Amino acid sequence: MFSMLNAESEVVIIDDVAVNLHLLESCLRASGLTNIRTFSDSGEGLAWLQIHRWDLLLLDLYMPSPDGFEILERLKQRSRIESPIIIVTALNDPKNRRRGLEMGANDFICKPIDLPEVLLRVRSCLELAQTTRLLRDANADLERKVERRTAQLEAGYQAILKSLGRVAGYADHDAGNHTRRVGDSAALLAKAVGMPRQWCDLIRMAAPMHDMGNVGVATAILQKPGELTVLEREAMQEHSRIGHDLLHDDNGSAITDLAAQIALAHHERWDGSGYPNCLQGEAIPLPARIVAICDVYDALRMTRPYRQAWSVERAREHLCEQAGEHFDPLLVDIFCNMLDEIEQLGGLDRGTE
Repeated sequence: MFSMLNAESEVVIIDDVAVNLHLLESCLRASGLTNIRTFSDSGEGLAWLQIHRWDLLLLDLYMPSPDGFEILERLKQRSRIESPIIIVTALNDPKNRRRGLEMGANDFICKPIDLPEVLLRVRSCLELAQTTRLLRDANADLERKVERRTAQLEAGYQAILKSLGRVAGYADHDAGNHTRRVGDSAALLAKAVGMPRQWCDLIRMAAPMHDMGNVGVATAILQKPGELTVLEREAMQEHSRIGHDLLHDDNGSAITDLAAQIALAHHERWDGSGYPNCLQGEAIPLPARIVAICDVYDALRMTRPYRQAWSVERAREHLCEQAGEHFDPLLVDIFCNMLDEIEQLGGLDRGTE
């Protein structure tokens, strides 16, 4: 009567009357089921159900505590109702039926039992359990495949983003390390101010593209060691808008949207004297305020052709002096309290000036 798969199902019977247990077990074994576990003590039965996997439960309602309703409630509380339950009881009034179904039971069998009916209902519930298990396993397998494919796509996407982050400083041998450190330090600062993990991951990937607009600025201007002329400074400042325009797309991803926002506003200043839009205070987007600090600090700590790298203390003093003028003072305070962690990011030609 039962398929090969169903015949190996784990069936549990809980009933405090030994005659009922023997009758049900004998009937099911005679029909081909082999894994049958019986409990006349409902407490022992509940304890077993809570720690083992089972495929079908035949449960009496009227028993010494815990009775059938209590067992259903305990299983429900611990999310252990994942297989079918058939209530086998003499309590056949509609109220008890509704209560049992509401608490997670799948079917009812009334005492005195009719053995052919028992077998039909058991077979139906085991087929349901088998179908549910196969569907759950198939879904789990599909989720694993989707996760692997998503991870592959994400890795490829991040590689592209890292490449884009290096494009802006192609002529600078250390630009790749600089943009990576800006991304990593921006993620650390974002975490320190309480941003969610997903947001921190986004800014880690978006921040390295903050100077993407440099591709539109003449190399001679980018590498000029001396002071820029007025016209050169105006050309240099255009890189913010260029970067935004390159990265912004109405149908873009969350990463490129964030990168575009950072590219446009990371040269704004807290006192409103920055560019390109003279934004002031909290009108400057938070991601741009974060990246502005990380970018300047890392640049000061780098050895350049025209100067030595600044020491940690000198760079920290500069940030503190510019808090409230160039930078968000609250972010500066938080950033300066985590410099040990920032300095561990590595890849930096550290100075002691």
